[in-house]
Amino acid sequence: MGYAGGEAPDPTYRRIQDHTEVLQIEYDPSKISYETLLEEFWESHNPIVRPYSRQYMSLLLYHNEEQRDIIEKSRKAYEEKVGKTVLTEIKTLDRFYSAEGYHQKYYLQNRPGIVEEVRGMYPDFTSFVDSTTAARLNGYVSGKGNMEAFEEDIAKINLSEETETKIRELLDIIW
Repeated sequence: MGYAGGEAPDPTYRRIQDHTEVLQIEYDPSKISYETLLEEFWESHNPIVRPYSRQYMSLLLYHNEEQRDIIEKSRKAYEEKVGKTVLTEIKTLDRFYSAEGYHQKYYLQNRPGIVEEVRGMYPDFTSFVDSTTAARLNGYVSGKGNMEAFEEDIAKINLSEETETKIRELLDIIW
């Protein structure tokens, strides 16, 4: 989680200025394609609605011309699919600013009785923030995913039975 897309130096949540809240995704192209990630991007929000502020606008940032070309093709395909114009801004990533600690893995950090054990799996806060496991659990406790995927993931994570039960009880309420 962080801020990008603007020119003002050192944005923060309270002083975001001309930046947008963004996610920076690291992925393994041997496991998932850039095109598949873009399909998920288009389907996971409504890119045809004008945002009420720049902070929450739909924005895709690319690292190189190859990514830009793939994004443009993907945008065009999505527009054809929905029959409407996409309002997502597409531009070069100049700089990514990490968000403040309290914004990282936000949903997981706001689940007392769960976050303590997950944080304890990592030697420091940066390792927790960079963790795929923490990212997956953050998604689940925010209501994303499904029980089948959760069960597959939780089998690979060495959590206590008590914490697993707390997460399952939460998911029963959310889902």
